[in-house]
Amino acid sequence: MNMQPIFFITGIGTGVGKTLAASILTEALRADYWKPVQAGFAEGTDTETLQSLISNPVSVFHPEMYRLPMPASPHIAARNAAVTIDLDAIADKAKQLAQTTGTRPLLIEGAGGLLVPLTEQQLIADLVEKIGAQLIIVSRNYLGSINHSLLTAAYCKNRGLPVAGWIFTDQYLDYENEIVELSGYPSLGRIPFMGNINADTVLEQANLLIQSGIRQRLSIHE
Repeated sequence: MNMQPIFFITGIGTGVGKTLAASILTEALRADYWKPVQAGFAEGTDTETLQSLISNPVSVFHPEMYRLPMPASPHIAARNAAVTIDLDAIADKAKQLAQTTGTRPLLIEGAGGLLVPLTEQQLIADLVEKIGAQLIIVSRNYLGSINHSLLTAAYCKNRGLPVAGWIFTDQYLDYENEIVELSGYPSLGRIPFMGNINADTVLEQANLLIQSGIRQRLSIHE
């Protein structure tokens, strides 16, 4: 059996709907989910959020490697907790988890965007490179998102990071076509503005992605 791919969800910034996209993709792909670094959890963790939103009985939610109380950039939250985030250890764990998923891909959620520091010298992008994951970039439609999206795309190309495609969220002016054309990365789907987010609405959006053929486009084999 071939090992299923590892996907790493990142965003063009903070607050673009990365965790919502992760929940819908986890449901659509029947994937396992892992958020290795959680900074701030007074109102719950992203893993707990996904567990409350996923309906399928097969996805596994792996515990965080680092749970940092301070809601800040991971390197600051780690410093505040007197710990050092070890990117090699995270990458090794990711590869171990990917070997145990069977027919399920592994979906890893990052923190913010690719240039968010995990240590004083290392970024989210460095972790993606160490894992060898394919990036799924979440872009939310807002004034300025074309620029922010294309900056992220340019950085990926400069670093040689493999990008599976974009997930677009929200509905402000619908910039998807321009971003796809100018970046050269395909759209994997869009998530409309969702005023009510629950397991039913996540399943509804996941089914739309399945109908669009997302499993085939991401080379998810049965």
